[in-house]
Amino acid sequence: MAADSEPESEVFEITDFTTASEWERFISKVEEVLNDWKLIGISSGKPLEKGVYTTGAWEEKSDEISFADFKFSITHHYLVQEPSDKDGKEELVEDALPLPVQDLLCMNNDFPPRAHCLVRWYGLREFVVIAPAANNDAVLSESKCNLLLSSISIALGNTGCQVPLFVQIHHKWRRMYVGECQGPGVRTDFEMVHLRKVPNQYTHLSGLLDIFKSKIGCPLTPLPPVSMAIRLTYVLQDWQQYFWPQQPPDIDALVGGEVGGLEFGKLPFGACEDPISELHLATTWPHLTEGIIVDNDVYSDLDPLQAPQWSVRVRKADNPQCLLGDFLTEFFKLCRRKESTDEILGRSAFEEEGKEVADITHALSKLTEPAPVPIHKLSVTNMVHSAKKKIRKRRGVDESPLNNEVLNTILLFLFPDAADKLADGFESRTSTSAGNNPPPENEDYNLFSQFKSAPSDSLTYKLALCLCMINFYHGGVKGVAHLWQEFVLEMRYRWENNYLIPGLANGPPDLRCCLLHQKLQMLNCCIERKKARDEGKRGSMSDCSPGGTSGDTGKGADHSGENPDKDKEVGKSWESWSDSEEEFFECLSDTEDLKGNGQENGKKGGAKEGNKEPVNLKPEGRLHPHGKLTLLHPGEPLYIPITQEPAPMTEDLLEEQSEVLAKLGTSAEGAHLRARMQSACLLSDMESFKAANPGCCLEDFVRWYSPRDYIEEEVVDEKGNVVIKGELSARMKIPSNMWVEAWETAKPVPARRQKRLFDDTREAEKVLHYLAVQKPADLARHLLPCIIHAAVLKVKEEEALEDISSVKKIIKQIISHSSKVLRFPNPEDKKLEEIIAQIMSVEAIIARARSLKAKFGVEKCENEEEKEDLQRFVNCLLEQPEVSVIGAGRGPAGSIIHKLFVNAQRVSAVPPLDEELRRSGSSEERRLNMGAVSDFPPPTGREVILRTTVPRPAPYSKPLPQRMYSVLTKEDFRLAGAFSADTTFF
Repeated sequence: MAADSEPESEVFEITDFTTASEWERFISKVEEVLNDWKLIGISSGKPLEKGVYTTGAWEEKSDEISFADFKFSITHHYLVQEPSDKDGKEELVEDALPLPVQDLLCMNNDFPPRAHCLVRWYGLREFVVIAPAANNDAVLSESKCNLLLSSISIALGNTGCQVPLFVQIHHKWRRMYVGECQGPGVRTDFEMVHLRKVPNQYTHLSGLLDIFKSKIGCPLTPLPPVSMAIRLTYVLQDWQQYFWPQQPPDIDALVGGEVGGLEFGKLPFGACEDPISELHLATTWPHLTEGIIVDNDVYSDLDPLQAPQWSVRVRKADNPQCLLGDFLTEFFKLCRRKESTDEILGRSAFEEEGKEVADITHALSKLTEPAPVPIHKLSVTNMVHSAKKKIRKRRGVDESPLNNEVLNTILLFLFPDAADKLADGFESRTSTSAGNNPPPENEDYNLFSQFKSAPSDSLTYKLALCLCMINFYHGGVKGVAHLWQEFVLEMRYRWENNYLIPGLANGPPDLRCCLLHQKLQMLNCCIERKKARDEGKRGSMSDCSPGGTSGDTGKGADHSGENPDKDKEVGKSWESWSDSEEEFFECLSDTEDLKGNGQENGKKGGAKEGNKEPVNLKPEGRLHPHGKLTLLHPGEPLYIPITQEPAPMTEDLLEEQSEVLAKLGTSAEGAHLRARMQSACLLSDMESFKAANPGCCLEDFVRWYSPRDYIEEEVVDEKGNVVIKGELSARMKIPSNMWVEAWETAKPVPARRQKRLFDDTREAEKVLHYLAVQKPADLARHLLPCIIHAAVLKVKEEEALEDISSVKKIIKQIISHSSKVLRFPNPEDKKLEEIIAQIMSVEAIIARARSLKAKFGVEKCENEEEKEDLQRFVNCLLEQPEVSVIGAGRGPAGSIIHKLFVNAQRVSAVPPLDEELRRSGSSEERRLNMGAVSDFPPPTGREVILRTTVPRPAPYSKPLPQRMYSVLTKEDFRLAGAFSADTTFF
């Protein structure tokens, strides 16, 4: 046993030196990723076109690797290019330089305005970066940096990858990278220097050339010429000669004429501060050879006015304050408030309304007193003043959120008919406030149906704008509650005094609009019906003989006064017209109103025998003869009856009705009850038809009411003559048919003596109660679609003046997005915020366009060609990261930019600033202040690219590309060098 155990112990003591270390595993993982991404072998591609780094699409893909427990992210950045057609030829050249090494000398994409920093520094189209995965991790020690550099060098050598591989070292904010690229017989090292303080000898070109040459260490005595690309960037921050024209509106003014001024019914627009904070001018010398220019610590030939290329970019102010955006945001905040109107203003203003104006609004007097309708001397404005006095009994005058002047202006804007304060105000108002003209048919006007808001000329739309204005300038939520309270008082006053509400289309509620608009339309329908009844009573007072009872006479003679064809009806005894006083009170009285119903249109038919009504009744409630049809049995002309209009309904009432009908279930009894409920209008029309056509039958009614349910066909009778025979359709012959039941139930009662289908009194009170209990938050929810609608129209109007293509696209997106969100009730707050943010972004773009147009004097330019060029230049500045100036400093845009800098320099040279200039002065400043260059401040940034092709490291080595990029700013100095060496002949 002992002998057996001895060899086992020896086996466990053996150390296996072939086990991979963490370092080797890391290298293996890097190689694996490079293989997975297919970055192995010769890289191929077309020569780079000019500007492709900016206009082309860049993509990246990432993976995660780890060195022991330290995690790294490895990312491949590359420019998307079409596959090259020359792949076969390129593969034949075995010792060709790797593509990235060739790109070092390419001058087509120097200083790209929008690219990865390594693209700007080295001009690469493709590279791989290994960086610590966590933002707070960093590779700081030199030994770790060297270890990583060794790792990527081995990985590149093992795989034959020709894509440059970089490692990020130090803290991430420093953007420090070291890297390597390998090819057949060549290796390029990417090195970097980053300093906070700039050594004086490197602030000019001659010093940079010295360091470049010393780094190359070329042994050749006549050194090959160094190619240079130089860019100086100047920043204009002070627009002393140009004042931003957009002033904040005068809050005390009711109507402002200035830009963005306050005007009821219009939303303000524009930025309150300059949305363009800085202008960056880059003057570029794209291709210079060493020795052509002088740039040292005492003199420089680099005059920006002489630079062959100018390019400009603008820096936008972060979230500039814009009026329209502020209005929308503040109004949207109302939606989150929870207080009721009573809580905001104190006890309700509606409690004492009935008591104090009982002499005007007492409901019972309208039923019992025969007195003529009183013509009030009060105008709406005076009525509102009396309401305000009542409110102020509970609330001091000083506490009132809205002062009289503002309130009167708003009320006159909302109710233009309220301006009539004369004694004949009643007649003038009733004739002028009967609704709007036919709406204009255009895309902008019809936006309300997409947004479910309200037409742009409607009262609801105007109310939304006024509440938005009040919320922002006059008392916030208290002002909103106050105005709403006054508005509801006005609605009740108009209902009680038969004044139609202006700014609402005639007819039933428009279900394409918001619910609040529908409610106001419903109230208008009620006022119209009530007004018709009251006018009928007035007419009867003058036309009727004094014998009848006063109350009944007022109602009964109503139709005789309105319809001259029915004079005989006046003599009929009132008792036979109605079974009860209650039923009579609910009769419709206005025949002129009834004539407007849409039922007579398209209701035609044929003839058929059927059950006959007794013919000893006098015909009543005729509108006019049909013209074509006659009754089947008596053969008399068929008369179209005066019918009741179906009750108008808002969408919430329709929803309630559908819920009630759905709750009846699917049983036979439920279905029968549902049919009975839905046939109230049918029964009313049948009764009217019977009254107008004594002796008629169901077939006569069907021929007029539903022609498709009366089928006619030609048949040959006994004598051989062709005659037309008609009969009811199959659905009308079903036993217990609802139409047959209703016809048998219906009595010959004219419309004026039927029970009203539409109880305008009850519906009006329901609407007024609905309005009175609305909280400011509910109101804001109802009207937000109108505000967004108004904002979109305002943005479209402002964009039309500027004609910016990108803004047109965004507006289309806003309309599309809004129509999807606002179409449904209770949209999510997040989606509403997105719409408001989109509108704010458009406002900022238009404000920037106006700022740039003013700065570049586009409108003042007299030459049409130059004006078009400047307009195009301004539009490009808005849409592109950097725009080339045609003609550089000598073109129209260049000369304007030059003047902007000259004016800024003159202002900065005034005596109070002399000390500051001396304090910050340097040799660079003194040098640039000489001659014409003094028109410009010292450059904020100096970028230099030096390139050459020299044999390295030995004179007999292959000539290879060398490149160094330098950037110098006020607090930053960076050198990024790519130095190639021959690995075959060294």
